[in-house]
Amino acid sequence: MSPAGQKKILYLHGFASSGSSGTVELLRSEYWRKRKTDKVVVVAPDIPVDPAEALPMLKTLAAREQPTLIVGTSMGAMYAQQLRGFERICVNPFFEMSKLYSIVSVGRHKWLSVRRNGETAFQITKDIIAHFQEMEAHQFDGIDEVERIFCHGLFGDADEISALARPVFDRYYPGMAQTFEGGHRLNDDIAHKVLFPLIDSLGSV
Repeated sequence: MSPAGQKKILYLHGFASSGSSGTVELLRSEYWRKRKTDKVVVVAPDIPVDPAEALPMLKTLAAREQPTLIVGTSMGAMYAQQLRGFERICVNPFFEMSKLYSIVSVGRHKWLSVRRNGETAFQITKDIIAHFQEMEAHQFDGIDEVERIFCHGLFGDADEISALARPVFDRYYPGMAQTFEGGHRLNDDIAHKVLFPLIDSLGSV
């Protein structure tokens, strides 16, 4: 149980990253250290590689933690979109991980940031790619008129990876997306110019 008045940001990282990424530290610096408040905490799990494991885990985590805001980047934004009933921001989402052949390919890959279990590498299998395909086919099921106002999109104008995701997002969440100057990676400059002002405008934290 959170202390009275405390608010939570649930942050979901991108592919091959972790809950200890630079973006997590950026969020904690802004809403905890810089603003000198203990009223906002950032919960940032290590997301499992296999979506058949990841999505149920994230749904359970969200139900338990009851975040006031969910922020997801890239793959994490794909998962965030599916955590219905919560205010959420999807930064450069990619909704077709199974088609990102240059990155999500069968074989051994290195983690880009430290994982809590100490792993330095992970394996992508044909089954995992098939699980992405299955999840992707149903990721927009059940969106109603109320749900449409809870999901916000931020899209970089120079981001080729998520460029195909913008028309899809607009179809399911019309009028809920913004474009910013920048690429796929959420850096310090973009966070301060675009993400933090959006968070503040929502009043979630």
